Amino acid sequence: MIAQAIENIRKELPQGVKLVAVSKFHPSEAIMEAYGAGQRCFGESRPQEFEAKAKALPEDIEWHFIGHLQTNKLKMVLPYVSMVQSVDSEHLLRAIDRWCAGAGKTVDVLLELHLGAEQTKQGFTAEEIEAVLSSAADYPNVRLRGLMGMATNTDDEGIIRGDFERISALMQHYKEKFSTFKEFNELSIGMSGDWRIAVEYGATCVRIGTSIFGERQY
Repeated sequence: MIAQAIENIRKELPQGVKLVAVSKFHPSEAIMEAYGAGQRCFGESRPQEFEAKAKALPEDIEWHFIGHLQTNKLKMVLPYVSMVQSVDSEHLLRAIDRWCAGAGKTVDVLLELHLGAEQTKQGFTAEEIEAVLSSAADYPNVRLRGLMGMATNTDDEGIIRGDFERISALMQHYKEKFSTFKEFNELSIGMSGDWRIAVEYGATCVRIGTSIFGERQY
C-alpha cells in the first residue's frame, strides 16, 4: 500500500520536484516499506523520535526536519539531518549556526514564512526574511536554501491558491533581489491535501505524509 502510494505520487510529480515522505508518528517498519520502494527522503518533526529513527535506519536516508525546533534539542537533530526546513526565527538560525561552527558542519536550511492567516503558526514575516538574507554573512555555517510555507488550513481552494501565489511571488522577489545567492532556490510548499496546487506555483519540494502512510499511528 505504501509502495503503491509512492509510485502513484511520483507519476504525477514533475521532474525536479522532490518528494519528502513525512514519516513523523509512523514506525520504522513503515519507513522501511517506503525505503524498499526507492524512497530516500523523509521528514520528521519531533527531535527525540527523529534521533531514534536516524540512528536505527539506513545511513543513505536523506532526513529533513520539518517541525518546530527548540534550541535545546539541536544535538538530537543536527548531527543527522540533511536540511532543516522549519527555521522560524533569527534566534534559532543563530543557534544552528553556532552549533555547526562547533561541530565543523554546514547545514542546509529553509526559512519558514508565516503568512499571518493563522496565528498559531510560527515563522518569519516577509520583511524579517529579507533582513536575514541581507545579513547572510552573519551565518557562515548554514546554507540559506529557500523558503518553507504552508497554506491556510481550509477546503477553500481559492484561499489556498492565494496563499501559494503570495509565497511564490515572495520567493521570486528574493531570488531577484539577492541574485548572487545561487543556492537560494528551494520552495517547500504543499502537503497531502494541496500538493498538486503547490506544484502549479513553483514548489520544488512537497511534504506528503497521510497520502503515503495513512493516519498517524502513534
